[in-house]
Formats: sequence, structure tokens, C-alpha cells
Amino acid sequence: MERRTPLSTTDAIIEYTTAQGKTGIVLITRGHEPYRGRLAIPGGFHEEGLTLEENAMKEAREETGLQLHIMNPRNPYTYSEAERDPRGHIVAHVYCGLGMGELRAGDDAAKADVYDQAQIRELLERHQRTGDVFAFDHARILAENWYRWYFRQDNGYA
Repeated sequence: MERRTPLSTTDAIIEYTTAQGKTGIVLITRGHEPYRGRLAIPGGFHEEGLTLEENAMKEAREETGLQLHIMNPRNPYTYSEAERDPRGHIVAHVYCGLGMGELRAGDDAAKADVYDQAQIRELLERHQRTGDVFAFDHARILAENWYRWYFRQDNGYA
């Protein structure tokens, strides 16, 4: 019997402040299937020879143009449900960090933008109603990690 193992991805919830002073989370609009045109957390498949942290930084740079300072380098949030990706069983390792540099879409991201707390909340609520805002399980990932960022912002820890 052939042994099959899940593939691995890294994703990054990136906090970023624009030159105009808007602070929020960077989301990309997917330029390719699956989920073309939907919002997603920047990320991609884990490349051989890179650590998970290196891969997350590489993917952030390719899709957003930003250098990523990872805040949880040894403790990524892991999502391993077999149904979370239509391409197959793919395990996501999610990092949180700060983005530095000039935001610009690249690689397979059609667009990259910053969404503040109110916008993220509105997008999550809309996705809950319609199911067609976010790609993969990224609404769940954002919702489950929301309080970390929300707490930092509302309590002066930004």
C-alpha cells in the first residue's frame, strides 16, 4: 500500500501600518483557483529546504512585498482538518507578525490591502452569512486569532 502524507503550508496574519497611518491586517485577493477573487491570509506551500518560519517570511514577501517579523516563531497555530482545502489534505501552520516595507501584491495575489478592525469584523460577519468572502478556512483562522490582535489594539499594546 502506498503511504500518503498531507502537504504543508505556511500562512501569516500580518499587522501593518500604512504610510497614511491606517493599521490593520493584510489580506490578499487570490488571483488563481481555488477561490479566485476571494480574500485570503498570505501564504503558500512549504518548500523543501526551508524552515516553516523561513517559508512564512518568503511567502509574505512574495505575495505582499513585506518583510515579516514573526511574533510566534516557535508556536504557529496549526489547522489540520482533511477537508480544509479542496486540493487535498493540507496542514496549515499560521504565524502572526508585523509587516515592514511597502505593501504591493505579487506572485499569485491579485491584490493586497490593509483591513482595520471594523472592516475585518464586517468581512467575518458577511462571510458567516454568505460563505463566499474568504478562501479555504481563513475566516475561521482570522476569527479564532482575532482576539490577540483586537486586545493589542484596544489596550495600547500595538
